[in-house]
Amino acid sequence: MTPQQVVARLDEHIVGQDAAKRAVAIALRNRWRWQNLSDEMRQEVTPRNILMIGPTGVGKTEITRRLATLTGAPFVKVEATKYTEVGYYGRDVESMIRDLVESAIGMVKTRKRRDVEEPAKAQVEERLLELLVPFEPTPVSLDDEEDPGTQHARHQRTVEKFRQMLRDGSLEDRQVELMVEQKSSPVQVFTNMGAGSSDQMDMDLQGMLDRMMPKQNSARKVTVADARRILLEQEVEGLLDKEVIQEEAIALAEQSGMVFIDEIDKVCSSSEGTKSADVSRQGVQRDLLPIVEGTTIQTRYGNISTEKIMFIAAGAFHRSRPSDLMPELQGRFPIRVELQDLTKEDFVRILTEPSGSITRQYAELLAVDDITLEYAESGILALADTAFHVNQTTQNIGARRLQTIMERLLEELSYEAPDCGAKTIVVDEAFVNERLAEIRQDEDLSRFVL
Repeated sequence: MTPQQVVARLDEHIVGQDAAKRAVAIALRNRWRWQNLSDEMRQEVTPRNILMIGPTGVGKTEITRRLATLTGAPFVKVEATKYTEVGYYGRDVESMIRDLVESAIGMVKTRKRRDVEEPAKAQVEERLLELLVPFEPTPVSLDDEEDPGTQHARHQRTVEKFRQMLRDGSLEDRQVELMVEQKSSPVQVFTNMGAGSSDQMDMDLQGMLDRMMPKQNSARKVTVADARRILLEQEVEGLLDKEVIQEEAIALAEQSGMVFIDEIDKVCSSSEGTKSADVSRQGVQRDLLPIVEGTTIQTRYGNISTEKIMFIAAGAFHRSRPSDLMPELQGRFPIRVELQDLTKEDFVRILTEPSGSITRQYAELLAVDDITLEYAESGILALADTAFHVNQTTQNIGARRLQTIMERLLEELSYEAPDCGAKTIVVDEAFVNERLAEIRQDEDLSRFVL
C-alpha cells in the first residue's frame, strides 16, 4: 500500500490528525522498501521509530492499532507504567517482546488452521462414521453362507447411507460416545522472584509440569454436532506443526512486529517527582533502551531479535517534556508527531463520518429492541458542542468524552426500550438539551457524571 492509500484507509476510522497518519504511513512504506533492499544494505537500515505527543483521546492508540490491522502485522500495546527496573517487583520490559511473539504465534496458527481445516473435516467425518456405525464382524460358522468379505461390503453400504445422512444434517442430535482427554488441574507455580522477572520461568515450569502429568481420557456422551466440534479441534491440532508455527511466528515478529508503548511520559524524570520515583523511572528507561536499540530476547519459542521491530511511543507530556527522557532513548525515536486537541468540528466529524461511529453503534444496539434512532443535524451539533464544552471546563479526555455523553443521553431510553415496542426516536437539539442541559450547566456535577 502506498502512503496515500494508508492515510485514506485510516481516514475511514479516525478523524483529523493528518500529521500522525502521514508519519505512520511513511514508516510503513519504508518497511516495505526495506524488505526489497539487498541483503547487505538491509543490515544497515533500521526502523524509524515514532514518538506521538498529544492528550488522551485524540487517536494515538487507534492510529497504531488500525495500522497493524491494515498490514496484518503482529501488534501489542503496553503501558510503560506497569514496568519496573529489573530486580524490583513488577514486570520487566522484555515481557513486551514475549507478548509480541505470543501475538505472532496466534496469527500464524490461525493462518495454518485455515490451511488444514479441509483435510481435518474429512478425517472428522470418517471418525464420526466409526462412532455411528462401528464395524463388528460376526463369527462365521460352517453353515453360514455369508463370508467376512460379504459382511464388510454390507457394512460399507450402511456407512455410505449414514454418510449421506450426516452430510444432510439429519443426525446432528443423535448421541455418540466419545473419548475426551481430561484437562488436569493447573499446578500453581510460586517463585521468590519479582512478578515480571519470573514470567518466563513460570511459563516454562508450568509447561514442564503439564507434560509430566499423566493424560486421562474419559468417555462422554455428546451429540453429533458437539462431537464434530471436539473432533475437529483434535484433528486440526494433530495436523499443525508446532515447530514450523514457532519459526514462522518469530520471523514474522522480527520483520513486521509493532510495539505501541503508551504513557511513555510517565517514566520521565521531572523536578516534581520524588527521588525514589525518579530512580525507578530511570531504571525503566535504561532497560527499555537496549530493546528499542536492538537486542536478542529469549522467549519460550526461541530467541528473537528486536533490531527490525517498529516501536511507537506515545504520551501526553503534561508535566514533563520529551527532552526529559534519557538522551539515548530520545535518539531512538527520531520521528516526532504532535497530535492536536479535538475541536467542535472534529467532534461533529467523529459522530458522523467513521464507518463505525458511536452514533451508528447505539442505533444498531437499540434496533435490536425495535427502536429506530434518527439523528438530526441539530442533535449532532448539540452533542459535539456539549462534548467540547465539558472537555474545556473539566478534564480533557478527547473523543472518549462522547462515550459518557452518549451513555447519559440514551440511558433512560435504553432502560425502557424492551417494553416500549417499535418506535422511532429523533435525536435533535431539544432531545439533547432536555437530557444534558442540567449537567452541562452545573460544572461540579459534570465532573462526576460526564
